[in-house]
Amino acid sequence: MKKALAIIIIAISITANCAAQTKSSAELNKIISKNFTDADAQYRLLMQKLPAETFPKTFEKDTLRTSNSGWWCSGFYPGSLLYIFEQTKDSILYKEAMRMLNLLQKEQYNTTTHDLGFMMYCSFGNALRLNPGNEAYKKILINSARSLSTRFNPTTGCIKSWDSKPSDFLVIIDNMMNLELLFWATRETGDSSFYKIAVTHANTTMRNHFRPDYSSYHVLN
Repeated sequence: MKKALAIIIIAISITANCAAQTKSSAELNKIISKNFTDADAQYRLLMQKLPAETFPKTFEKDTLRTSNSGWWCSGFYPGSLLYIFEQTKDSILYKEAMRMLNLLQKEQYNTTTHDLGFMMYCSFGNALRLNPGNEAYKKILINSARSLSTRFNPTTGCIKSWDSKPSDFLVIIDNMMNLELLFWATRETGDSSFYKIAVTHANTTMRNHFRPDYSSYHVLN
């Protein structure tokens, strides 16, 4: 009798918990949906304020500051537009993303920065994900991976972050996030050189960038 009662109590508890979780999930989905609706409205407003041929950068004293396509965060704006479009299906945001991609595509040949992963994979990477098989996007991303690879030094075992005086070889921990572009390029092309550069850079980072307590240095020379 006690055993049967215990089973009934457990069953009731599980049922109540499932009902609570279902309600919680529904409430969370409602919050997420509202967040994307708000983001959609904010990005429509940003579109109206953004001068032609520029990328949004920050706000200072209620003034919009902009950048050119060579700034390291330039890919975040079109990437965010595509993320929001994916949820809201707002064709106006998609059209704006395509406009920005046209301004950004020249950076595929930029060999002066380590941040092509941020710039190109956050933007064209998402565009390709939403448009599988788009050969133009693939070509741009492969060219970007090639440009990033030119900054790799096999002696140092790292991708150089910034150009400085000849005796410097500056490497920032953030560079790890740009390796995703190289892994994608090997998967797409079968060329293992991208993969080898990424793994070598990661291994060098593991050996040199971390303190004994596993915290990380920001930049090493």
